[in-house]
Amino acid sequence: MKIKQPEQITPQSKNFSRWYTDVVLKAQLADYAPVRGCMVIRPYGYALWERYQKILDGMIKKAGVPNAYFPLFIPWSFLQKEKEHVENFSPQTAVVTHGGGKKLKEPLIVRPTSETIMYYMYSRWISSWRDLPLKINQWANVVRWEMRTSLFLRTTEFLWQEGHTAHATLEEAEKEARRALRMYQKFYEKYLALYPILGVKSNQEKFAGAEKTYTVEIMMKDGKSLQAATSHNLGQNFAKSFNITFQDKDKKTKYVWQTSWGLSTRAIGGLIMGHGDDHGLVLPPRVAPIQAVIIPIWGKEDKKTKAYLEQVKKAAGNVRLEVDLRQEVSPGWKFNEWEVKGVPIRIEIGPREQQEKTVTLVRRDQLGEKITVSLEKLKDKLSSLLEEIQESLYQKHKDFTEKNSLFVDSWQEFKKAIANKKFVYAYWCGSPQCEEKIKEETKATTRCLPLNATTKKGKCVFCGKPASQRWLFARSY
Repeated sequence: MKIKQPEQITPQSKNFSRWYTDVVLKAQLADYAPVRGCMVIRPYGYALWERYQKILDGMIKKAGVPNAYFPLFIPWSFLQKEKEHVENFSPQTAVVTHGGGKKLKEPLIVRPTSETIMYYMYSRWISSWRDLPLKINQWANVVRWEMRTSLFLRTTEFLWQEGHTAHATLEEAEKEARRALRMYQKFYEKYLALYPILGVKSNQEKFAGAEKTYTVEIMMKDGKSLQAATSHNLGQNFAKSFNITFQDKDKKTKYVWQTSWGLSTRAIGGLIMGHGDDHGLVLPPRVAPIQAVIIPIWGKEDKKTKAYLEQVKKAAGNVRLEVDLRQEVSPGWKFNEWEVKGVPIRIEIGPREQQEKTVTLVRRDQLGEKITVSLEKLKDKLSSLLEEIQESLYQKHKDFTEKNSLFVDSWQEFKKAIANKKFVYAYWCGSPQCEEKIKEETKATTRCLPLNATTKKGKCVFCGKPASQRWLFARSY
């Protein structure tokens, strides 16, 4: 079925979900694939993912974690070894039963995540304390048969990085899990200009097979929370299932302690919904594939315009620059297209700018405001403006998150706040029954216990029993 491309972007206030899809399609980030729930990441969208990869891969390698690659196919028996893990992923797995025209002796799982295949190999590679810590990251695709899908946010196949480490002690594993969490925090704050809330998942919401799951939760413009990255302390659960042991310095055989952590193409969806407006994308300069676009406004003296264009390109300095030379469309049409694509700065040059040896700059995050800059000051101005945009976007998102976060103590306040699309901090007794009832009645879930949560006497917002900490509740993607 052919999907009709949007002629205009639906306003956020009218239909946020439709707005999101319109932006993804119109900005040419991705398109629907012929397989249900799958997407084609288009060049502009993949260029954005490459920016993510380059930045995050540098952080990962700096932490001493090299890249490797493991098979896409996992033996069915591997997934059966960790009970909690298999129960969680069985409904989402894609299973290969035939190959080469014949039925396979053992079905193969198309990886939904790589713990099992990687830990089988870890059991072969680790035998002594000298082999530890073992740290490996891989950039890969995974498949989860989702019932409800949305471009980037939840697709049957998606791209991600997944780090997996093995350690001699619980303390080392815990330190690694928290290091990865802080790495994601830095990535979102410094590069994506989004304000993250870090915390620990409840037992009901944690990763299947983990002892503890740390999460990065980010408020989207519709008030929902996006789980933007996770880091897991796996304890010894997988080590025991896959017999990953080592001989310690005291000559005793022990199981390793493990972690896993990951960030996916869902982070592109988070960027769109965290900063986008009714005109389209708004990209932070540090991750924008194109930081500035030059749009010549052609006059009668095309040769002079082209000559001046070369001067402008040289004067712009070392920014990621695009030049739109198309003459078959109007300047206004170009303005609209690059606004949809979220390019941080538009550089206009026309007859007046040529005559005055200037350029006109327009910030994507502040449409309508124009800045005239001389050619000799262009390099410094672009540099300072890009930094200003980056910091402004972060502060704007932080202010938005804090403004829409409430501390409540009664059930009526809780329901009202959730209905008004707020992040809600409320006491919870820790009962799975209360957690499930809250979800049933409000569609809100425990997003996390924030790392900075304090311990005080309180009452569970639902049942009234004693509670000691406020959890973050919100509706989510």
